[in-house]
Amino acid sequence: MKIPQKIKKILSHYESDCPGTKANLTRILMQGRLGGTGKMIILPVDQGFEHGPGRSFAINPAAYDPLYHYQLAVDAGLSAYAAPLGMLEAGASTFAGAIPTILKINSSISLLPGGDEADQAITGSVDDALRLGCSAIGFTIYPGSNAILPMLENLRELAEEAKSVGLAVVVWSYPRGNMSKDGETAIDTIAYGAHVAALMGAHIIKVKLPTHYLEAPEAKKEYLAHKVDISTLTARVRHVVEACFQSRRLVVFSGGAEKDLAGVYEDARAIRDGGGNGSIIGRNAFRRPRAEAMKMLDQLTKIYQGKE
Repeated sequence: MKIPQKIKKILSHYESDCPGTKANLTRILMQGRLGGTGKMIILPVDQGFEHGPGRSFAINPAAYDPLYHYQLAVDAGLSAYAAPLGMLEAGASTFAGAIPTILKINSSISLLPGGDEADQAITGSVDDALRLGCSAIGFTIYPGSNAILPMLENLRELAEEAKSVGLAVVVWSYPRGNMSKDGETAIDTIAYGAHVAALMGAHIIKVKLPTHYLEAPEAKKEYLAHKVDISTLTARVRHVVEACFQSRRLVVFSGGAEKDLAGVYEDARAIRDGGGNGSIIGRNAFRRPRAEAMKMLDQLTKIYQGKE
């Protein structure tokens, strides 16, 4: 397989990583219909853990089956499939080698109160990821939560272990706790959370799409004083990418709350035009009927290919 110069340049930004980790990043970046473009679409299915099966899959009962998600990711030509331990175990043999997988290594449940105390339990291991043939581990942090410092310490240990055996590290960075609801998607907190993930050694950083709202008063002063452009979604994506070492780290954006197809496509164009590396889109895919999800993912792929 010939590796395009664009992918070699991306890999060159990870100067400390061993060949095994770079090989696993390459597998993700070369997989599927966006292979070799530097763009990715990843299917994450951890919502059953986070929100419960009924809230996640009752709208599309076929999605109760873990193999449904593997097959959707493969058939749509996606870059990777991310899920918690049990979901990956259920189809690991059937789909071995069919698509790069990411073991979501920590999770929370919505039966517990979150808010300022939002936290996640470690629900998988690096050994599990190796056993299942994964290319990466995934870990969520909640910048702003009272639990963030122990979360960062856990991430440091797990990331060190993962890198030592050639796995890549994907960090979900979701600001929450000790801030307003609007602050969870404010441009200053999203950029801050993304930067923290980069500082923690993430290879791929997942964040929500930011709004133009500014949460922290001290940050607001700086944004206004230095005329940081946050006027459009494209500009805000560009700023988040800038916060990730001026695009030296891969940044993908979540699909967020359910929305109509026009909204999904509008978001993807802003991500593309702002220099983001793609989408990690779950509920906006698996909560739709399969045929509709396939059509949507096809259109998203064309957008990231620059065809739409």
